[in-house]
Amino acid sequence: MTVPPTDHTTTEPGLVPPPGCPAHTATGAEGVTRLHGPDAVNDPMGLYEKLRAAHGPVAPVLLEGDVRAWLVLGYLENRDVATRSTQFSRDPRTWHGWTSGEIDAETSPLVPMIGWRPDCVCADGEEHQRLRGAVTAGLNQFDLRGVRRHITRFAHQLIDEFCQKGRTELVGEFAEPLPMLVLTHLLGMRDEDAPKLVHAARDLFKATETSLASNAYVLETLEQLVAAKRVLPGQDIASVLMAHPAGLSDEEVQHHLRLILLAGYETTANLMANVLRMTVTDPRFRGSLAGGQMTLPEAVEQVLWDEPPLMVCPGRWATGDTSLGGQEIKAGDMLLLGLAAGNVDQAVRRDPSTRVHHNRAHLSFSAGAHECPGQDIGRVIADTGIDILLTRLPDISLAVRESELTWRSSTWSRHLTALPVKFASRVPEIREVSAPLPVPPPPSSAMPSAPRWPESAPRASWRTRLRRLLRMSRSS
Repeated sequence: MTVPPTDHTTTEPGLVPPPGCPAHTATGAEGVTRLHGPDAVNDPMGLYEKLRAAHGPVAPVLLEGDVRAWLVLGYLENRDVATRSTQFSRDPRTWHGWTSGEIDAETSPLVPMIGWRPDCVCADGEEHQRLRGAVTAGLNQFDLRGVRRHITRFAHQLIDEFCQKGRTELVGEFAEPLPMLVLTHLLGMRDEDAPKLVHAARDLFKATETSLASNAYVLETLEQLVAAKRVLPGQDIASVLMAHPAGLSDEEVQHHLRLILLAGYETTANLMANVLRMTVTDPRFRGSLAGGQMTLPEAVEQVLWDEPPLMVCPGRWATGDTSLGGQEIKAGDMLLLGLAAGNVDQAVRRDPSTRVHHNRAHLSFSAGAHECPGQDIGRVIADTGIDILLTRLPDISLAVRESELTWRSSTWSRHLTALPVKFASRVPEIREVSAPLPVPPPPSSAMPSAPRWPESAPRASWRTRLRRLLRMSRSS
């Protein structure tokens, strides 16, 4: 691939660039398609199909700043790249873009997503096995029935806050806060940490000019958690990572906590929002659930096929020259896994409208040695949370026209902005609160203080702050 001239112009949803601005065009140098900007925001699936028609199962694309990459569109090609680690490395230091001047590693919003970190995602071979073993142990310590009890507690708490109103907005009031509350709890953090982490995580995936600052905030917060757990370990993921025989350093623990938090939150929040949208907008989908033709876990699998929560997965880097999908890949080239595009490839789905809810062969959690180790926890959060919501509010329905729903898209994911619904008003349910997992002790003179985050209003309840930050995130 020829290096195109660098163009640092990006287009944010809701902002219209001036006439003549390169962001108006969907292509960069040599006619290569940009994987960001208006076309990618408004109709990412349509963009993938245009790329497939023009280039086949592997297409050249440009990321923010006109950074070059290959987008893998074919189902079989995605599996090939994901399972051949000797040919397609997960170590981004293999990428030639770091030395070609194609990217500014100090300022590019892509760095939080494609930069090297001391975690299992950026490792291959024995090093990957060492780090992955610790992560798997941290996740597997929880019996899913025990995790479901915590999900149930948080779900009821969230529903109790809006059930008397007779209407709510499900993305900001339910689909986004529930996964973060559960994940921060399992990691060993306080419930009060969730609001600011939701805001930072959303900003990271939007690849904005503040993404680097949001990434720094997440890392600083987790650094404080590691320091706290060194003093007082508990039955949580952070403590298991530190005690594992793999001997992870504090920095490695910190970055694996970041990985679990960000990847688990983004995918689960998007998955829940997509399932809830289908439930209130598609009578066939809702009827299949109500009539027993499709269970809720099966409904989740159907949505994972049709609308994967992570549409594009960064990244792989070629360790040598090779051919893939009719394209000549050069050593050091960056490849992106097109999970959403692969799931609708006609090689495996002749008719995308055919129900495939019994089949887990989708690409939504990737494949191979780097397949998501926390996917079962993500599934149980979505299954349990949505089941409780529909059980308590069985008459829930869309409160606006379906045409009024909007999405916010980035290179990596497409996120429903809001899902306003209505239902008959109900009184909150008083439930026994189960004992929480051990949490870090409060800061003292022997421990670092918590990271600073600018406060724009007097201190409020954590749920109030969570809703406020979510609204700020969606409007930015």
